[in-house]
Amino acid sequence: MSSFQSLFGFETEYGITVEGSDASGLIKASREVIKSYDATQKPFASPWNYRSEDPRNDQRGFHVERLTIDTVDAQFDRPGERAASPQEDRCDHVLTNGARLYNDHGHPEYATPECADLRTLVAHDKAGERIVLECAKIYGAQIGKGVEIWKNNTDFHGASYGSHESYLIQRRVSWDTVVKNLAPFLATRIIFCGAGKVGSEERGIDCRFQISQRADFFNVLQSVDTLSNRPLVNTRDEPHGDARRFRRLHVIAGDANLSEWAIAMRAGTTNLVAALIESGWENPHPLRDSVKAIKAISRDETYAWKIESERGEVSAIEVQRGYLEGAKSLNLAGSEWVLGEWQEILDVLGNNPFDAFDRCDWVAKKSLLDQFIETEELNWKDDKEFLQSLDLAYHNVDPELGLYAGLVESGAMRTLVTEEEIEAARNQAPSNTRASLRGAIAKKFGSQIHAISWGGGEGKDAEGNFRFALPEEGDFAELVKKIEAAQNLRDVFGG
Repeated sequence: MSSFQSLFGFETEYGITVEGSDASGLIKASREVIKSYDATQKPFASPWNYRSEDPRNDQRGFHVERLTIDTVDAQFDRPGERAASPQEDRCDHVLTNGARLYNDHGHPEYATPECADLRTLVAHDKAGERIVLECAKIYGAQIGKGVEIWKNNTDFHGASYGSHESYLIQRRVSWDTVVKNLAPFLATRIIFCGAGKVGSEERGIDCRFQISQRADFFNVLQSVDTLSNRPLVNTRDEPHGDARRFRRLHVIAGDANLSEWAIAMRAGTTNLVAALIESGWENPHPLRDSVKAIKAISRDETYAWKIESERGEVSAIEVQRGYLEGAKSLNLAGSEWVLGEWQEILDVLGNNPFDAFDRCDWVAKKSLLDQFIETEELNWKDDKEFLQSLDLAYHNVDPELGLYAGLVESGAMRTLVTEEEIEAARNQAPSNTRASLRGAIAKKFGSQIHAISWGGGEGKDAEGNFRFALPEEGDFAELVKKIEAAQNLRDVFGG
């Protein structure tokens, strides 16, 4: 049996509303929410080192001149809402758990640390919900207004915000091969990891309910853009690691999940597909148009999910079974749980999708909406706005207000991690990735940071500035001990 190394992370942009305020004030509000982390009196490091990033670098071997902007977002970007500098506007915080917390154009964003197993990823993703909520409550108390946080992907007014994923894949694999085999998977995985949405935000489309929040917003197969003219496969080439060995798959096609099972399966299956593509495997069901397919699947309320492949009609379940069988053939140690759950969910969805109530966000949400419609004698057309408010309520991360949280409390949803694991993840980085080093630096040497990023940064002391790099492999525990024992950051990394 072979084994493979896992390394992945999620970046979630949260929706935000402030009592008595319209959307024009959200850029400032998001910034103030992030700044409220300072009031927790927990150590952190800042600012972020943007010199190590280039979002215009394309996997296809070129560099784009400019990125497109979201015209819906742009209308709220008033000059007076911006801070004095981009650095102040972003309000970057690198936390002791190795995560990054910052303002991303009117959305509080939490990027998990690099995680090497699914249980750790789920705990850190859930920790992010609590960290952002804590900041929102602090800010709300300061201004005397309610500030609510939503872990979703749409405001129902045409704006979408992302829940991005990062995976490693060997650079020796051609980008054309990656796109050809990844796109059909991303288009069809929404059947088990979609978050569900009332209605459509694509002009000319009328539907009652979709299984994906993001499907409306994809227009092209591949592109480096993320804010407008969104691609199903993002081509941004920022490996945040050894660029000679790896590409970073920057996946923007996913919905933000509340379900712990869906969080784990979104990452677990995609990570296996990356390994499958590395192996030279070919997808047995190449789709004619993966962008068209994700929209059709999302809006199909018969749940047959029939789409066109290059070899004729096929169902999304059949496409997923092709990937599942390929992943099984790899015989990878550590993949047993994902493979078992993958097999089971495809069987359940093929028989009766609503039997997946306890694990799939879209199924749980649709079931709740159906109950409201029946008990309150509502209908999808006339009561659409009210149903959309219930849709939002599903994603409220406040356990006292969120409908998902109520399902968890009643025991209706599967959970994978304990309360203790989530609370630990709020402050402690994964011990088996370089995030442990970043977290240790933030905890002890935040004041000695000139700039920091995923792979290293710049320190500052009486002797001046110096650069340091975080190793991607090695004895992380030993290096953490060295950081904790040192008097100066320079003593650890030299310079």
